Amino acid sequence: MVSGTRGTSFGRNLIGFAVIVVHSSFGEIMRNSPSRTLLWMLCTVSLLCAGTAGAQSETERFSVLDDIVASAIEKHEIPGAVLLVGHEGRVVYRKAFGQRSLEPAGSVMSADTIFDLASLTKVIATTTAVMQLLEQGKVRLNDAVAKYIPEFAQNGKADITLRDLLTHYSGLPPDLDLSHPWSGRDLGYSMAFASNPIAPPETKFVYSDINFIVLGAVVERVSGVALDSYCRDKIFVPLGMSHTRFLPPHEWLPQIAPTEYDEKQQMLRGLVHDPTARRMGGVAGHAGLFSTADDLAKFASALLDGRGPLSREAIEKMSTPQQPPTAPTLRGLGWDIDSPFSSNRGELLPVGSFGHTGFTGTSIWIDPTTAAYVILLTNAVHPRGQGTAISLRGKVATAVVGAAELKPQEQELLRWKSITGYNEALVAEHHITYRNGAVTNGIDVLESQDYAPLRGKRVGLLTNQTGFDSNGHRTIDLLAHASGVHLNAIFSPEHGVTGTLDTTTIGNSRDAATGVSVYSVYGSSDESRRPSVDLLKQLDTVVIDLQDAGVRFYTYETTVGYFLEAAHKAGIDLVVLDRPNPINGVFIQGPMSEPGRESFVNYGPVPVRHGMTLGELAQMFNAEHKVGAKLTVIPMHGWMRGDWFDSTGLEWMNPSPNLRSLTQATLYPGVALVEGTNVSVGRGTDTPFELLGAPWVNGRQLAEFLNARQIPGVRFIPATFTPSSSTYSGQLCHGVNLALTGREFLDTPELGVELAAALFKLYPEQFHIEKMMEILANQAVYDAIVHGRDPHRIALDWQDDLAKFRQIRERYLIYK
Repeated sequence: MVSGTRGTSFGRNLIGFAVIVVHSSFGEIMRNSPSRTLLWMLCTVSLLCAGTAGAQSETERFSVLDDIVASAIEKHEIPGAVLLVGHEGRVVYRKAFGQRSLEPAGSVMSADTIFDLASLTKVIATTTAVMQLLEQGKVRLNDAVAKYIPEFAQNGKADITLRDLLTHYSGLPPDLDLSHPWSGRDLGYSMAFASNPIAPPETKFVYSDINFIVLGAVVERVSGVALDSYCRDKIFVPLGMSHTRFLPPHEWLPQIAPTEYDEKQQMLRGLVHDPTARRMGGVAGHAGLFSTADDLAKFASALLDGRGPLSREAIEKMSTPQQPPTAPTLRGLGWDIDSPFSSNRGELLPVGSFGHTGFTGTSIWIDPTTAAYVILLTNAVHPRGQGTAISLRGKVATAVVGAAELKPQEQELLRWKSITGYNEALVAEHHITYRNGAVTNGIDVLESQDYAPLRGKRVGLLTNQTGFDSNGHRTIDLLAHASGVHLNAIFSPEHGVTGTLDTTTIGNSRDAATGVSVYSVYGSSDESRRPSVDLLKQLDTVVIDLQDAGVRFYTYETTVGYFLEAAHKAGIDLVVLDRPNPINGVFIQGPMSEPGRESFVNYGPVPVRHGMTLGELAQMFNAEHKVGAKLTVIPMHGWMRGDWFDSTGLEWMNPSPNLRSLTQATLYPGVALVEGTNVSVGRGTDTPFELLGAPWVNGRQLAEFLNARQIPGVRFIPATFTPSSSTYSGQLCHGVNLALTGREFLDTPELGVELAAALFKLYPEQFHIEKMMEILANQAVYDAIVHGRDPHRIALDWQDDLAKFRQIRERYLIYK
């Protein structure tokens, strides 16, 4: 049996819309309301005249949903279902299918059936309650759970945060131990608080009911009210959700869809299906809630409209990626965005949407980009736990996109774009990690312009071996022979114009091919690292063509800052020929350098990994440092922010002697954080920045310690090596080889903190940690490492600063 309503739009020639209520029979309409019958007939005639084809077309589209659900029932995947679709503030589809119950007695499904929501409890009740407490300033996401529940800190859980629980990155096991009998809410809480992690926090996605059992306890501790009472008074009653609650009353039983037989062979109806929640008395943060499709529609509408239980800001926060930045599974706070559990999103709803599922066969998916939601409630586990709604959810969601003609709303497009594809969400289950691009560097763009910006000008060029075009011609030679361009000076950064020198004693020289003087802007003093303003006054323009490494302490970035200052003082133009950030323009990672710690490895407050090109950085330096130089950036063509260098189609040229591959460039932002100390980072070997060690290190011990940390994206192999130069030249070093296993998942600056913390913990007498401050440039992070704070917690503490930096950075991005 099928019953319900379907919203219908009436073709391109009509303005507005109408809703037709489809009753079980025309005779019933006649009996109940003759006037309604006349109105219905007049509407029908009007529709036939104005656009019959349009009405029939949508009817056919929605009939696809009927067929999909009917097919699932026929295949015995589910006994019945209620499907409700909302779009742009109205319910456009609402139907009941099949049977509410099969055993011990049969009954027909109705649209007002009450379902055991199972894990939808996590988002409808618990997450909403936590977000309300967050809005009130009573909790903070990055606070340790132990701040609110001190006994939770036992068994190594002191550093697990509320954010870790909400995103399922706490490292806690999936569920409490049910292998032996127990009962009672207090005992359940005690078992949750005493649970042993199976992974360090923020290293692994483990969907865990314990996370939300604990969150339910946090709500109770902070609010002073039982979870079910809090949710009733603060969420359900204000939204008019009159058939939503824990522990449904006896009079609701005929309306409740049963689930399955319990261990005593009693059919569960009105008692929560989840065994842990049932042992805890029916009220828990992870399961226990009962509701209807209509009530959930009220909840979904409130989230889309930004009204009701939460502010728009809180809704945005919980429905956008909040997992560890490089994690492969996208989770909001409580809500699923893109993970192995996202089957109910289907194939066409964008990653910018969010939702959740429940084990009994329930699901909800909400899409702000199209102002739509899909609610599918089934009791798939009825009667004996053999059904499944997984396949049905995906098929329904995919069909809804076409049936309801969902189109993104303009105001939500930016949100959509910021979460899908190459973007600030970093990685996702469907994220593009590689592509075969065809990027054109700034020098090639300048060539295509026939050097117009430089014609008739005296030009200086800051470059090295990385300055060449797509045909392999040096930028030096191109400018020297360009018509109307007068190349009068060449400037070389660290490592010299050929990029092969690893010394501070680099003098001036002359380019053999062109005879143009080469002026070194690198040395041991601040003066030697800055261009002469008097020399620049003899020029009209300075052009910069350098391949950066995308890391704050890579000295080419500070050199650009110094040239901006000198060009402003000299009153000349500065042109940057842009090139890719080799380690992509999306990842923003690591601590901010502190004001007042400016140096040659820190031009100004910037995180270790900034996700910007040299041209974008130049724009930011020029404005934020109030330099005021006459700056022009000639951008690349074809570069996407998510491109790693191997996606550009460009030839790799070592930007410096010890960055010989993209792998080394990827590891560099982390390993180099400890380079200034008394350890070797592999300089003087064939694989710099892939090795770390010292004569006093035990390689097996260090590898075992670091691997136990389960740092995403990297593994550690015991190794011995003898550097031929640099630190410990000619001495046998013991340490680790860093094996990059997943660059998309590795937070390299956090890796650097892990390395420093491990060395300081294992070798406190030998490791000179104080020497890392020049490159780290952040006293709070240094102090946290020295005081033994967990690196995950240290990384959490710099996230607020990164959020502020993102807002500043956004103003200067050339490639959106």
